[in-house]
Amino acid sequence: MTSIDPAEIAKFEAMAAEWWDTKGKFKPLHMMNPVRLDYIVTQIAAEFGLDRNAPRPFDGLRILDIGCGGGLISEPMARLGATVVGADAAEGNIAVARLHAEQQGLKIDYRATTAESLLQDDEAFDVVLALEIVEHVAEPAEFVATCHDLARPGGLVLMSTLNRTVKSFGAAIIGAEWVMRWLPKGTHDWDRFITPEELAQMMVQAGLAPVDRRGMVFNPITWGWSLSDRDLTVNYAISGRRTV
Repeated sequence: MTSIDPAEIAKFEAMAAEWWDTKGKFKPLHMMNPVRLDYIVTQIAAEFGLDRNAPRPFDGLRILDIGCGGGLISEPMARLGATVVGADAAEGNIAVARLHAEQQGLKIDYRATTAESLLQDDEAFDVVLALEIVEHVAEPAEFVATCHDLARPGGLVLMSTLNRTVKSFGAAIIGAEWVMRWLPKGTHDWDRFITPEELAQMMVQAGLAPVDRRGMVFNPITWGWSLSDRDLTVNYAISGRRTV
């Protein structure tokens, strides 16, 4: 079985060369990335009792970045000391990620593969990151269960995605795709967006205990992003600990 939706993979394969272009099709991700990274680092440090201000706070942690794209999160995780496996079903993404990591002098184990294949190979991780991917897979609940299985007991699974609200339709589709044209039309399918409550329930059913959820909010006046305890209406992140 696989969670891969070939049509969704094709969308991102077509944009692979632009992953590290801060003014290209992935501009929204580059803008959001510092806030997204701050959430990830804070959650991992808290769950594992680490000092996030240490030179290499994630030394000794094995982290999987599933759906890693061009490596926007894999690279900072490696700089923080983690042993990183970056996996993506789109071979074009992996080629770009490998080249960029090499140029940066970073050692990252990039693989053109799926979460299910990693599980079949008995891979296990302290942290599983699944960022902006669950809304693109064929069976979200099965994908969440696979992420659970890839985490070691006591491990952490972090996901970020888009809420299914009127506001998210306006921001992610009308704004980002139709008006600003940051992304090609059709990159997102609003019907596939997942509410925080739905994703939390998928986690619980898979054996993950949700420990935190946070909104990532764009301010059109300051043209910047921030984390929010209250506003999860568009982009949000959720983390869960493997309990069984």
